[in-house]
Amino acid sequence: MRERHLRDGWRGRSARWVRRRFPQRHLFFHSKGRISYIPVSRRVQITLVSVLALVGAWSAYTSVSLVLHEKVLASRDIDIANARLAYHSLLGEVVTYQRKFTSITLDLEENHALMLNLVERNSVLQRNLKSVAHRLTTTDEERREVIAVREHLKGQLRQIEDRMGTLANRNFALKGNLGTVEGDLQTALAERNRALFDGNRMRRHINDLETRLGELQEAELQSVQRLTDRTVAYIESVEKVVRLTGLTADRLLEADTGSPRGQGGPFIAVEPDALPADRLKANLSTLDARLQHSLALESVMRKVPLSAPLDSFSITSRFGKRRDPINRKWAAHYGVDLGSVFKSPVYVTAPGVVTYAGWSGKYGKLVEVDHGAGIKTRYGHLHKILVKKGRQLKFRDKIGLLGSTGRSTGAHVHYEITFKGKPKNPMKFIKAGRHVFQE
Repeated sequence: MRERHLRDGWRGRSARWVRRRFPQRHLFFHSKGRISYIPVSRRVQITLVSVLALVGAWSAYTSVSLVLHEKVLASRDIDIANARLAYHSLLGEVVTYQRKFTSITLDLEENHALMLNLVERNSVLQRNLKSVAHRLTTTDEERREVIAVREHLKGQLRQIEDRMGTLANRNFALKGNLGTVEGDLQTALAERNRALFDGNRMRRHINDLETRLGELQEAELQSVQRLTDRTVAYIESVEKVVRLTGLTADRLLEADTGSPRGQGGPFIAVEPDALPADRLKANLSTLDARLQHSLALESVMRKVPLSAPLDSFSITSRFGKRRDPINRKWAAHYGVDLGSVFKSPVYVTAPGVVTYAGWSGKYGKLVEVDHGAGIKTRYGHLHKILVKKGRQLKFRDKIGLLGSTGRSTGAHVHYEITFKGKPKNPMKFIKAGRHVFQE
């Protein structure tokens, strides 16, 4: 009852308020001396007031909306201006990347010319070695002929000495009868003088042959030494490049051949056999060992990745300890991230065989290549893979397109190099390749 009484009281007060505010009104019209009116009821007045209130609210709303819309347009104009500035900045970066691409292309051409020069030098060394071997064979034959002639002359000298001894004995035996043996004595003296003359002539011929043999040997020694010096210089330059990658030539050769290269033992000098070509043989043996070593180094260097997998790039994350790009915690990074334009071609950095091509967890689309000598490379986060497992690749074959698959924050390639299963810094290999191109 009390609630009903309160509700009736509230309704009564509302009705009284409406009657005070909206009493019965009339609209009067005066026309041609006549007065007429139209009654305006309370409901009509309330309706008109409501319509006017709605019109006022709508006008206020549209005014506020117009002001806010102008502010939004001003903000968008600022964003458009910022976008234009970013676009001009991006154009500048594109020009810079084009210049870098041109520089890298020139470096690759110089590297190609250097490799052709090295191959040509190797061919010249091989031909020179064959020429030296042929000349050594000729020298050995001449040496044997000289030794045979010398032995023959020594035999003739012994025969002459024996004959001189016989003649002397005959001279003593015939000393008592000078008149009878004068003719024989003159004959013996003539034979002795002729034998002495022949012996001196043979000695001069032997000396000439020995002098000629020494000159030939000295010329061959100089040729072999020049070839040895060139080969040693080539070996040192290749080993310098290998050291720049963080590896050693011995470890690479051991991994390539599969057999250890350890040697040792006490030093016991070999005594020369006193033959005329003994030094030449020793130098040729040294040259052959150097050439074999240079050929082995040249073979294993073809398997070392010394170029970058992209024509143009920027380093977005280096090798080693770094802040994780996802959770910002410290983590180990066993490769290098190279950023470039989305879908840029990715190339293999050395000849090899594809050992894996497909999805690999957080690496996304991954390609792994075995180059031999214990060296493998990996290319992760690819947008598309263009090779299959087991394919034999040549240097700079296209293996995929740059993307952002797997655990990635943007377009880049995760590039790894491992030696005997242990990760190595790829930037050292790329810098070593640039050193080769510069030379």
